[in-house]
Amino acid sequence: MIAATIQAPTFDATDAMTADPLALFLAQSPWMSSLTAEEAARVRKAITVRSYPAGGAVFARGTPTAHWAGVMEGMLKLDNITAEGRTSTFAGVPSGAWFGEGSVLKDEPRPYAVTALTDSVVALLPRSEFLRLLHESHPFALWLIGQLNARLAHYVAQVQTDRLGDTTAQVAYSLSGLFNDALFPNTARRITLSQEELGRLSGVSRQVANRALQELQDRGAIRLGYGSIEVIDLKVLQSIAREG
Repeated sequence: MIAATIQAPTFDATDAMTADPLALFLAQSPWMSSLTAEEAARVRKAITVRSYPAGGAVFARGTPTAHWAGVMEGMLKLDNITAEGRTSTFAGVPSGAWFGEGSVLKDEPRPYAVTALTDSVVALLPRSEFLRLLHESHPFALWLIGQLNARLAHYVAQVQTDRLGDTTAQVAYSLSGLFNDALFPNTARRITLSQEELGRLSGVSRQVANRALQELQDRGAIRLGYGSIEVIDLKVLQSIAREG
């Protein structure tokens, strides 16, 4: 791989006030600061931006993985549907996050469906450009290794919580996981997420999720709204997630 010279981010405060939504989103994406000005310009040119209504299919399971994706606005969910029609939601992707690098690297059919939980805007970087960055930009490759390591650590901790923690800890981990700085650096403290969807993310029923959320609210970690959850004290939420 050819090591690229790390330059300062191409966006400054003046740019942020005048740039389009894609430019603002990229300015907030940590990996962009590892690129040269030429590489950053090429990425911006290659990206396609698409909008999806709540409930809309972003990617179907089993389709070719043609893009690395970033959530500019809204929230997505990753899930599978069994032959019996049961849905298993195993991850949520809030705004500010990029996802799907594993499938892009392996060039495999997408192993899960991706659906918009809320009205969402998604940035799509072609697989060819992603691989070009990986091969030509040493700083980007190092960032990607860190991203993959953070994702692995996140899921290992999730399995541990699912096996050893109680249901409140499971719900707390699924919710606090959306604020993982390495994976989801710009999650707003108030997110639009139903109790049923959070239950699916946590592997519990809606009724169990509701009881857990009430406990989390009573303990000062969150505030419940109509169809939304606001994190009041992230440290308390993370502490509860480690209980069990």
